[in-house]
Amino acid sequence: MPVTLKAMRYFTTALRHGNISRAAEELHVAASAVSAAIDQVEARFQLQLATRHRARGIAPTRAGQEMARKFTRLLEEYDTVLAEGAELKHEFSGSFRLGYYAPVAPGFLPQILAPFLASGQQVSLNLEECHNDAAQAGLQDGRFDAILFVPDGTCPQIEYEVLLKAPAYALLHPGHPLAARTDLSLADLADEPLIALNRPMVSDYQQRLFETLGRRPGTVVQANTTEMVRGMVAAGHGCAVLNMRPATDLSYGGQRLTARPLRDAGAPLQLAAGYHRENPRRIVSAFVQGCKAWAASPAAADFVVLPPNETGAP
Repeated sequence: MPVTLKAMRYFTTALRHGNISRAAEELHVAASAVSAAIDQVEARFQLQLATRHRARGIAPTRAGQEMARKFTRLLEEYDTVLAEGAELKHEFSGSFRLGYYAPVAPGFLPQILAPFLASGQQVSLNLEECHNDAAQAGLQDGRFDAILFVPDGTCPQIEYEVLLKAPAYALLHPGHPLAARTDLSLADLADEPLIALNRPMVSDYQQRLFETLGRRPGTVVQANTTEMVRGMVAAGHGCAVLNMRPATDLSYGGQRLTARPLRDAGAPLQLAAGYHRENPRRIVSAFVQGCKAWAASPAAADFVVLPPNETGAP
């Protein structure tokens, strides 16, 4: 028995809600029709695609997640063809869910996403800042359509394209004596109080940087957001080592900051776009292409502090 488009729609709606009754309400059909559609899909592929819990609704199996992704892509393309006809190549529709581990992403994501919010488009955007591991897990379990993340210790199943290489740099109060120099070394920071960005991957990265010296600065403040680190440095409480910077030298408090490249910062961190490369949805492909175009543009250079004679291109 073939799987009908109606069955696909009932199936994906039920998994999205995690509840057959709520899916039936959205679809304006009986709950039994939704339940029968799930049975039909499972029977056709001879796979268990959803686990049903009497009190907690339904949850997809791993196979169900993959099948729902494929059905969603097919249904969106079908709906787009019907709704847009000749304008298919120029408009987008549906939802786009992005997970990102990039503290300065608000500085560049809005311009990348602008085409999806232009007049006439029917796109719903869901943007979620998360830890690096959570971003990768979200892509794998279908919570995100694409991710921006640092491919350091990447899960083998994650496919990605590198956008930028961002070496470590020193962040200083403008009145700090080191701010008068054009570039610095890690040894210059060894006796300075450190305002540390306390994120798991960043902490490990900074530890590796200072291992080459045999010592590291004394940490006086640990903060888990980049802007708090910037604010503490701007207030004169210490210096910091970061990778990407906002395209502004002002903290949230309006105080100025100075960034100086590090000559011996070692391997840079990379910013990458992760997505399912095999037949991605049109909106995902457009997002990745938008990221690559931005990364190749002069605007991206404002977010990277490079040592002399180096480039941030991947």
